[in-house]
Amino acid sequence: MDYGVRAPARLGRTRLMDGRLLGWAEWGPADGAPVLLCPGAATSRWLGFGGGVVDLAGIRLISVDRPGLGVSDPAPGRTLTSWATDIRQLIQQRALRTPSAVGFSQGAPFALALAAHGLVDAVAVVSGSDELAHPRFARSLTPQVREMVNAVAADPAAAEASFAVFGSADALWDLIITTSPEADRAVYTDPVFRHAFRRAMDEAFSQGPAGYARDTVLAMGPWPFAADDIAVPVDLWYGQRDTSPVHSPDLGESLTRLIPAADRHLLPAAAGSLLWTHAEAILHTLLDRLRRT
Repeated sequence: MDYGVRAPARLGRTRLMDGRLLGWAEWGPADGAPVLLCPGAATSRWLGFGGGVVDLAGIRLISVDRPGLGVSDPAPGRTLTSWATDIRQLIQQRALRTPSAVGFSQGAPFALALAAHGLVDAVAVVSGSDELAHPRFARSLTPQVREMVNAVAADPAAAEASFAVFGSADALWDLIITTSPEADRAVYTDPVFRHAFRRAMDEAFSQGPAGYARDTVLAMGPWPFAADDIAVPVDLWYGQRDTSPVHSPDLGESLTRLIPAADRHLLPAAAGSLLWTHAEAILHTLLDRLRRT
């Protein structure tokens, strides 16, 4: 089956004001409607989606490596707020008209941070990690995830060091394959998809595990913005069969209530891999949102 993974049409790096380089990959027409992709955990700019959709829809999909992952220079101690500052510079330097954003899995809080800072006109959260440190999830996290949240709250530096010890492309791949439901394993082990996924993971760890570890600290900590302050339209996409303990424990139900202009799409037959199994619906809904704004 074609899950829409393609080699990027364009690759590059943009120099920020402090001298760091931020890596990116693009698909679709260079003059298309810009959509910033915030990838999931332990992956890089190389893994896109919607390869059969973006050209026909006139979408310029831009995946950006977070600092310390892939080919983006490290930024020790970075935050969701500093991420928004980096993307503000990227938007300015590459002359992108106000883009929209897609946040997949652990990329969700990074995409929502862009919305909270007024950098995007709409967001699609896909199988997104919620604010796991929020009190509304105090009793619904799995013991392992609760332990990670508590570790970050107690000693962020020590937690980050422990995440770095665990982090590697092989370790994360094994974790994904052994904990995913069959609907997701069918996607991830497809030969074409597996090659693209593993390449993106290998590139993500090309500088070592520090970038992954920092991402995990940010994902397990409180967000530096309030979800109810996000003013742009947000579509939250979840598969009913998604069993990931680090996505939203309630599959986006409470987050939908918090964000004023949010719509939740709960797909009964889908699982966590719906970024690739339902790319057309996700992207066309995002474009429709932009036309209404």
